[in-house]
Amino acid sequence: MNQKLFIISGPSGAGEDSIINGLKELFPVEVVITTTTRAMRPGEEQGQPYYFITKEEFQNNINENKFFEWAQQYNDNLYGVTFEEIERVKNSGKVGLWKIEYKGVMTAKKLMPEVPAIFINAPLDQLEERIRRRDNVTEEFIQERIAYTKEWLQHVDIYDYEVINENGKLAESIKQVAQFIQNKKD
Repeated sequence: MNQKLFIISGPSGAGEDSIINGLKELFPVEVVITTTTRAMRPGEEQGQPYYFITKEEFQNNINENKFFEWAQQYNDNLYGVTFEEIERVKNSGKVGLWKIEYKGVMTAKKLMPEVPAIFINAPLDQLEERIRRRDNVTEEFIQERIAYTKEWLQHVDIYDYEVINENGKLAESIKQVAQFIQNKKD
């Protein structure tokens, strides 16, 4: 199998971004960029880490069937990936990594069942601890994320491979994901 696109997915605090950054050291990687209606945060720019558009623009793209998948998230913002973006990554000649939440995985697997979905997870107490360490998080935010994580964990059967990213074992988790990718991409 000559697989070029891989889904990386996990709840808040699982370490998907850290694993993706580690994979960039091992493979030439092209990351699928999600489009969102959420506001740009300090340090972000167009295309890093998202394409930022208005809700009106997003709705127009939905109406014109430009999205491969999209969903409204817990924060009422819309997130989606366009068909054009999937093609850009698939044609890059690099290992394509698509970070997506479980609802998006369900849609992606229906439309492209051949794309492997890798679930990045960690023990619930470690996920909560990692969320709490983030800047400017409220208790309400933490509880929303934990509730969403518990909902997420009811859908692990949609994934092809699972890596438990425990505290202090990031390098091992990166190695496991890299080995899975290597086996599928050759």
